[in-house]
Amino acid sequence: MTPFLRKILGLNWVLLAVMLALAVFGVVAIYSATYMREDPVAAEFWRKQANWVVIGFFAFVVTSLVDYRWVRWGALPMYLAGLAFLILTIFKGQKVFGARSWLHLGPINFQPAQLAVIAGIMVLSLFLSQFKNLHPMLRLALCGVIVGAPCLLILLQPDLGEVIIWGPVLMALLFVGGIPVRYLICMILIVIAFIPIAINLGLKTYQQERITAFINPDVDRQGSAWAINQSLIAIGSGGWAGKGFKAPNTQIELGFLPATAVHNDYIFSAIGEQWGFVGGMFLLGAFALLLLTCLFVAFWAADQFGVLLVVGITALIFTHIFQNIGMTISMLPITGVPLPLISYSGSFVLMIMFGLGIVNSVWVHRRGAPAR
Repeated sequence: MTPFLRKILGLNWVLLAVMLALAVFGVVAIYSATYMREDPVAAEFWRKQANWVVIGFFAFVVTSLVDYRWVRWGALPMYLAGLAFLILTIFKGQKVFGARSWLHLGPINFQPAQLAVIAGIMVLSLFLSQFKNLHPMLRLALCGVIVGAPCLLILLQPDLGEVIIWGPVLMALLFVGGIPVRYLICMILIVIAFIPIAINLGLKTYQQERITAFINPDVDRQGSAWAINQSLIAIGSGGWAGKGFKAPNTQIELGFLPATAVHNDYIFSAIGEQWGFVGGMFLLGAFALLLLTCLFVAFWAADQFGVLLVVGITALIFTHIFQNIGMTISMLPITGVPLPLISYSGSFVLMIMFGLGIVNSVWVHRRGAPAR
């Protein structure tokens, strides 16, 4: 048997099947949320998403077959490219919902912040696995520099949602990377202490209104709290089994859910209304299976570098899931974070599939022994 065929047969087929099932369901959900729109651009969202899924699938397969240790050479150039794109976005980016976070490069429209997160995970994994003997405070300081540069550029856009994503990802990597727990607890306490200051001094007016609407959804039902209240109504009206695929007279069709965001930020609201509690539970179950499969791969990784890569990507996906679904059911403030593989997000689907390709590469090249 040739090495190439051995790698093909050695793919983690559970990971591949769940990823594709979620991506296909995402295309279906986007179609069901936008098919009634008169805007021809909106009516094509599902086709564009399908094209990105196809591109992402090829990226997943190629990345899976290449030894993940190539990241040692590609992490820093990718990280620097991400910073360069973030700087370019601040000056040349497209403004959407108050944030200049999208960049046009010819026919390609993408968010550099998402590339920066994936590249940051790669650089942090490499650093934490290579410099184990440094003092924990020095390791924390250097990790802060690695994370701080893209976070500062993302805040200048401003895109608070993508900055928040870094928090759980960084904590997961530091914990697995061997930073003592007492240091992590101190970091968490410091962040909690600074939250009131950040809310009152660091956030823009519309961001403060979102926090207020989260705390008290009745404060401005026709303004800042409109979207979250309509999201809750949509999910609640779906009941046990939902109103059905392409059901008429829904919050989606009647335009109560924001038409500009129902296919990305509020896609779970649309799924809850059309597919009900059962559909939502199946979706969460599929996500749980995807995350558990990634953790299983981390356990069998051949070295700590592989463990850190998988844990970082798993934390990234989990945080997006938790934050997106949490904001649609009023567990978290609205931050505009997409749901992985489900929301219409174009390049984000490619980034997630690329990341899962790295996870699969760790599995394919595990060499039969669990990491210690």
